[in-house]
Amino acid sequence: MMNPFSQYIKAIGKGQRAGRYLTQSEAHDAFDQLLTGWATPEQAGAFLMLLRVREESVEELAGFVSACRQHLSDDYSHINATVDMGCYSGKRRHLPWFLLAVKCMAEQGERIFLHGTTEPESKRLYLHDVFTALSLPISQDAQHAKSMLDKQGFCYVNLADCHPQLHQLIALRTLFGLRSCANTLARMLNPSQSPISYHGVFHREFDERHIHVAQLLNDHNVSCIRGEGGEVEVNPEREFIQHIARNGESQAVSFPILLEQWQVKPRELNPQALVDVWTETTHDAYAHRAVIGTLATYLVQSNNIDVTEALAQAKNIWLARNRDFYASIN
Repeated sequence: MMNPFSQYIKAIGKGQRAGRYLTQSEAHDAFDQLLTGWATPEQAGAFLMLLRVREESVEELAGFVSACRQHLSDDYSHINATVDMGCYSGKRRHLPWFLLAVKCMAEQGERIFLHGTTEPESKRLYLHDVFTALSLPISQDAQHAKSMLDKQGFCYVNLADCHPQLHQLIALRTLFGLRSCANTLARMLNPSQSPISYHGVFHREFDERHIHVAQLLNDHNVSCIRGEGGEVEVNPEREFIQHIARNGESQAVSFPILLEQWQVKPRELNPQALVDVWTETTHDAYAHRAVIGTLATYLVQSNNIDVTEALAQAKNIWLARNRDFYASIN
């Protein structure tokens, strides 16, 4: 007897002429079967790699995300987070300066829920590694996450602790040698059901796709940028567009280059440099502009202001920060 999941492999795998995209409803059902174990491991691998080759439609992504959200624990929706950020790319060229922007946002009263994973084979620096190196607490459940939000205004949770099924699909990279759409879905997940969701992507056009998916899902306040290394971080050395979905409408906001002279990339990524820049032990022009730019994109999204005003406010917030890096943690 044929496994019911095979119909979806057949639909997307028949070839350029006979194959077709799944409807949003079909995509939801297919991914629900993946997450519940109805599909065999071989079927899961075939399905994810076929999607990798031909890329997912926005309707398929919307169906996949809705299925993933259906399997989330309700616990994280009660921690009163105000901003959700998925951090799944890891960094190779620069440190995750967006963490300093997150700290600034927390000082302004926001409650930022960070979530991500690690892929050791990729040789990237992940947020989990940074939190460990800097002795920042990592939350393993909703109760601890809420206590961190209450105490310091931000928290970090590994995807394995808030959505283990999706984490297992991401971990299949060790078998495939390639990432799958699971990484994209994790960015869109919003486990905390925060009113604001902020995404970073690497590839062209993926930022716009995130916004189209948000509209299909009726997500009311979502922002996406092509961030440095694919994370939620502005690269100040190039101009970029911030795409926003707000209450059913889409918006594209253009940002200028924030740092005219290109900087030499660091030879190594030492997380201690994040503390040194925050405390002004060292000066790093790239880091300052990356933080201010990232803060500005958040202000554009949350306050619906123009770029010039957002950059001015972001600079003032950065200059007014409490320079004791561990002030809210100890």
